[in-house]
Amino acid sequence: MNNPEPSGRNTTALLYQAYLRLAAVINDAMHEFDPRTRPAYAAVLINMDLDGIRLTRLAEKAQMTPQAMGELVDSLERLGYLQRLPDPADRRAKLIQFTEAGRTALETAFEVVAEIETYLAETLGRDTLDGLHTALDRILGDPATSDGLTGLRHSRATR
Repeated sequence: MNNPEPSGRNTTALLYQAYLRLAAVINDAMHEFDPRTRPAYAAVLINMDLDGIRLTRLAEKAQMTPQAMGELVDSLERLGYLQRLPDPADRRAKLIQFTEAGRTALETAFEVVAEIETYLAETLGRDTLDGLHTALDRILGDPATSDGLTGLRHSRATR
């Protein structure tokens, strides 16, 4: 098997490990905020639109099935963080929106993310962190134009 990186380091594994550690900081803070919260709720919170979003769109953004996303939304609704309201554009549809408690939880998560960004800037240096952001933006590319990894995935699928 060929080593994916000449240095012997696997960028995908490093990014994943970094993600796990950073997510653990956020999850721990959210658990302190409310012990009923679960790491899975992040899939909902980071993909919500502040003005509300339909379940199908939320699931699509999180790359989940609508059924799985519906279970998370139901749970967050029971906790009082989300509510379903009629969509003004289509009364048959529902918009999922944050409640006041949900906005407070989101603010807590944003505060932790800001602390992480400060830590990263102090640890790496502002220029290195800016370079990391630029590099990650280039890796992610623009899904609308199939740039970055989206294009790689599509090109491999057509081989």
